[in-house]
Amino acid sequence: MELKLKRPLAFFDLETTGVNIATDRIVELCVLKVSPDGGEEVLTMRINPEMPIPAESSMFHGIYDEDVKDLGPFRTRAAEVRDFIADADLAGYNSNKFDVPMLMEEFLRAGIDFSLEGRAFVDVQNIFHQMEQRTLKAAYKFYCDTNLDNAHTAEADVRATFEVLKAQLSKYEGIAFEDKHGNVSTPVVNDVDALHKFTNLSNPVDFAGRLVYDEDGDACINFGKHKGKKVTHVFEVEPSYYAWMQNGDFPLYTKKVLERLWNDFRNKKKEEKVSTVNVDDKKKEIKKEQNPKPEQKAKPITSDMLKQLQGKFGK
Repeated sequence: MELKLKRPLAFFDLETTGVNIATDRIVELCVLKVSPDGGEEVLTMRINPEMPIPAESSMFHGIYDEDVKDLGPFRTRAAEVRDFIADADLAGYNSNKFDVPMLMEEFLRAGIDFSLEGRAFVDVQNIFHQMEQRTLKAAYKFYCDTNLDNAHTAEADVRATFEVLKAQLSKYEGIAFEDKHGNVSTPVVNDVDALHKFTNLSNPVDFAGRLVYDEDGDACINFGKHKGKKVTHVFEVEPSYYAWMQNGDFPLYTKKVLERLWNDFRNKKKEEKVSTVNVDDKKKEIKKEQNPKPEQKAKPITSDMLKQLQGKFGK
C-alpha cells in the first residue's frame, strides 16, 4: 500500500556512541524522504562523534573509531541535514523516544534552529508494539515475510522501517484496536496525522519523556518527586525547581522546552499582576466618583486677614 501524504515524510535512523541522549553522539545518520508523489530521496552520512565509540556500541552497529576519525563532526553537516529534512514530518523506529530527541540535541549543540512545531511524528515501533509487540527484525519478517539483512546499519534499518509501515497499513486496514481504557477504534489508517496520534503513546512535550501532556493538554513533570504534577503548579510552589533542572544533567531540548514554559508562566503572572493593579485603580476611581470630597466654602475676609497681608507685602 502506498502512503497518502500531504507533505514529505522523512524516515530516519541514527547509530550512536550510546543511548544517553544528553551525553552520547551520532556516528551515522540516514534519512529516507518520501514525497507525496511517491518520490524518494536518501541522505546517508557517517560522523565523527568527537569522543571514543565504546566497544559494545561498535559491536552493535559495526562502526569503529578508525572508521570516523577523518570525518567531520555533526556541526559541519547539521545545516545540510536540516535543509534535507526541511518541513517534512518525521518517522522512524523508536524515534519518538530516542532518534528525535538525539537529533534535536545535536542540532542544539551545533547552534542550528530546527523547529518541531507543526510536524507529525510517526513511530513505527509503537504501531508494532501495540499490535504485535516484537523487534524490527521480527517485524520485517512478520509483515514483509523477508529476512532483514544488514540489520543495525542505518540505511538497512530505515528502509526496513519504511517497508514495515506500508505493510502495517495493509495488514491493519479496518482492524479494531481496544486500548487500556476499553475504547475501541481502528487507528492504523493511511493518514500521517492519525498515525501520529496513535504512536505518540505518552504524549511527550520534550520527546525525552521528562515532560508530558496530561489529558487537559497541560505540561506535567514525568519523573521524580513532582511526577504527575502540572509544570505551572511546580513553578508556583517551588520555583527553584526550574533552576535545578536547567543546571542538571537533562537534554538540551528538554531545557529549551522548559525555558519556554517558564517564560510563559512568568509572562502570565505579570499580566495577572497588571490586571489586578488596573482593577484596583478602577475600584478607587469608582469609589472616588461615588464619594466625592465636599467642596470647601471660601472663608470671609476679616480685618485680621487684611492686616496680615499688609504686613507681609508692606502695604
